Amino acid sequence: MSRFGLPASSRLSYSLSAGVLLTAAAALSACGGGDDPTFKPLELNIAHINDHHSQLDAFAATELTLDGVPTQVDLGGFARQTAMFKSVAGTQNLLKIHAGDAVTGTLYYTFFKGAIDAQMMNTVCFDAFIPGNHEFDDGDGVLKGFLDELGKGSCKTPVISSNVVPATGTALAPTGGTPYLKPYVIKEIDGVKVGLIGITIAGKTVNSSRPLATTRFNDEVTSAQKAIDDLKAQGIRHIVAITHQGYDADKALAAKLTDVDVIIGGDSHSLLGDFKALGITTSSGAYPTAITNKSGEPVCVGQAWEYSKAFGLMNVQFNEAGAVKSCGGKATLLIGDTFKRKDAAGAWQTVSDTVRTTLMANLAANQPLVKVLTPDAAAAATLKTYSDQVNAEKAKAIGTATEALCLVRVPGESTNRSTGTAGCESANTLARGSDAAQVVAEAFLYAAKRADFSLQNAGGVRVPVAAGSLNMNSAFTLLPFTNVLVEVELSGREVVAALEDAVANHLDLAQSNGSHPYAAGLRWDLDLSKAKGQRFSNVQVRNKTTGAWTAIDLAKTYVLVTNDFIASGKDGYTALGTAYNAGRYVNTYLLYTQSFVDYVLAKGTVARPARADYSHQRVVTAAGVVLP
Repeated sequence: MSRFGLPASSRLSYSLSAGVLLTAAAALSACGGGDDPTFKPLELNIAHINDHHSQLDAFAATELTLDGVPTQVDLGGFARQTAMFKSVAGTQNLLKIHAGDAVTGTLYYTFFKGAIDAQMMNTVCFDAFIPGNHEFDDGDGVLKGFLDELGKGSCKTPVISSNVVPATGTALAPTGGTPYLKPYVIKEIDGVKVGLIGITIAGKTVNSSRPLATTRFNDEVTSAQKAIDDLKAQGIRHIVAITHQGYDADKALAAKLTDVDVIIGGDSHSLLGDFKALGITTSSGAYPTAITNKSGEPVCVGQAWEYSKAFGLMNVQFNEAGAVKSCGGKATLLIGDTFKRKDAAGAWQTVSDTVRTTLMANLAANQPLVKVLTPDAAAAATLKTYSDQVNAEKAKAIGTATEALCLVRVPGESTNRSTGTAGCESANTLARGSDAAQVVAEAFLYAAKRADFSLQNAGGVRVPVAAGSLNMNSAFTLLPFTNVLVEVELSGREVVAALEDAVANHLDLAQSNGSHPYAAGLRWDLDLSKAKGQRFSNVQVRNKTTGAWTAIDLAKTYVLVTNDFIASGKDGYTALGTAYNAGRYVNTYLLYTQSFVDYVLAKGTVARPARADYSHQRVVTAAGVVLP
């Protein structure tokens, strides 16, 4: 049935062209359409970002292809985002949305716990913000402090999530006070009420962050439908879901809901659109992605990549029946106006004024997916009050990466998380997977003299590492959490079970693929097309003295060093949690970031390990493709 009580089959069909929804049902006469409600046709524009993760500075020396030539630019930066939002302020019927994971990822969060993120967000004044899983990384109390800062000044950004229910008397639901989270907010756009509902990924937040045990994370679909039904009961027929659960989950969610029109998402860091001309060959889908809801009605889905790099602007047209008639728009990369290109000797040099002028004119005329912007002055000034305090610490040198350490979660994944990092152009397509996670695992094994091998979850390693000098900021951006290393005693059988748990967490349980395992001193063949219990084979252990590889002994007891987060069973590592809860571990109290720093300091230089030392040896994807 449609939202008006009509069978979905009575609605006219709609079509897709170039990935964009063009037409939708408008005639409702099949079942006495004269009595059906009508609405004022509405045009809605939605400006949105997601997953900025305390990445407030621009990414310098990011390589894009501009006018067909490899070119280094400054990409993103939150003050540049502010300038972009201000540039579209005159757009009619505009909503400004942040789809979660504002925090965790740089020293700005390490030192200020979200205060500067909130202040930067207030230079935009979002109409709604949804907490992502990382908002709960340091518990409800730290999240409350971030939201208090977000609530200062004139913005008063509503914070919404229909499926997160803090217990009364806790930080986010103070006794006698106003709860920090609302299930939805209603905005009036051109005289029409539009409902914005929030959805925060449940299992991943409970398993991968640190919310209070009393804070409930209810089922996403059930909670979303209840919020929609509550809005419908108030006569509201235009529904925008703001979600933090990932692009694939958004598409699945739409098919299970009635009456949802738009989904603006986050969590998967998905870049939507065709950026091949810019040298970015991977995309998760079209912008916007057009699908249908449970009633067979059109739904427009959008997401805007990550780390303040991109800006999404979606245009949605509603017809007199209150349904989506069309949706369009794009995600745009935000760059600075300084460009470098290689000279005859292969060195990067700032281009001449003539080349710069021509390039900027060509970009403005022919490349709509890039916007050259000067950072907003007021936002830049706000940031500087904090950046001056951290620069001294960030600048402390620790060593050199002789080649790029690419970031991958699951080998063969569609998104290249290392886009813009030279030497990582095809990293996501290779069996070896994440260089960065592999080197981090090597650092852990170096730090724990007692351990036979180490284990690190992919999601705990946050960024690729470009070739060149490394400093404290490199380390704390790579490993931004407050984890410590623990040594766990496990049988070989339990080790293999833990590996199977990690992959099942994202393949079978639809939880975070950040659980995917990487190891040092331990290697395997992996077949993602098989069932749990059959995916890992040829598991081998490296002798710490001789370097020789031998088959793991399932009956032997080994010592595994890993971070305390997954050791305690988080991210789906059930076998580790069982051993941990039985007391079979020793806490080294070594901060995992400092362990990486000490490793780099001791080595002086770091590089990709020998191919034989990678944890992933042979990999078959879920689709049965053998990766190179």
